[in-house]
Amino acid sequence: MSFLSYLINGISLGSIYAIIALGYTMVYGIARMLNFAHGDIIMVGGFVIFTCVSTMGFPPLVGVLVAVIACTVLGVVIERVAYKPLRGASSLAVLITAIGVSYLLQNAALLIFGSNARQFTSVVNVPSLKLAGGALSISGVTMVTILTCIIIMVGLMTFINKTKIGQAMLAVSEDTGAATLMGIDVNRTIAVTFAIGSALAAIAGALLCSTYPSLTPYTGSMPGIKAFVAAVFGGIGSIPGALIGGVLLGVIENLSKAYISSQLSDAIVFAVLIVVLLVRPTGIMGKKITEKV
Repeated sequence: MSFLSYLINGISLGSIYAIIALGYTMVYGIARMLNFAHGDIIMVGGFVIFTCVSTMGFPPLVGVLVAVIACTVLGVVIERVAYKPLRGASSLAVLITAIGVSYLLQNAALLIFGSNARQFTSVVNVPSLKLAGGALSISGVTMVTILTCIIIMVGLMTFINKTKIGQAMLAVSEDTGAATLMGIDVNRTIAVTFAIGSALAAIAGALLCSTYPSLTPYTGSMPGIKAFVAAVFGGIGSIPGALIGGVLLGVIENLSKAYISSQLSDAIVFAVLIVVLLVRPTGIMGKKITEKV
């Protein structure tokens, strides 16, 4: 029963990583850039929910909706101001800009909220589920997190495969030049991608802070890095790969904390990533693309 409990909690943690990793993998798959400020958008979403619920007294659902809207707008603004002018620049210039945006968001949060940790009020009010005569207990946050991840994954796949803007995203990810010649607004498509990824970051922030109820300006840093690892693990650019990579990462991390060492769990996660990339450099679901000249 202890193993099942650790496994379920690991799947829950991995579901949060998967939701965050979707933002990385969508932006990379379509715009071919790594948005390392993505983890800090999680933090922004957490502080928006904290302000709405704890300070203003709004219902939790309203706080989450306000956070989704705020993070969506923030993602579009970041793309327009920081990344769009660098569309034709080198990958190094985009990477340095992303790191700069990350530090900007962290320091803005430090100025506004200070460095002290805030007690986050959970936005999930679902009772725990008792199984096997009470020997196995699954918290409401865990159930909601796993269910939310599944719903987001199914909805996102349907959106991309069945809608016009989703088809435009696929076209831009294949060939930006050809998509432009076919009349697709590349700038609008990339902006929508950033908007969706940032909205998912707000949801991930709500679930992350409900699971671990402590909020600081650095809350999104390590989950953001681990979600990027999950995206690479599953095959960056692959939406199913983000789900698989996130869940596997969460399970490995949780079982490592339980059975090996809580201090070495992060090192074990990165060691597994290195081994996977040595065996399969493109990730679990990634595909090797051969460019023809």
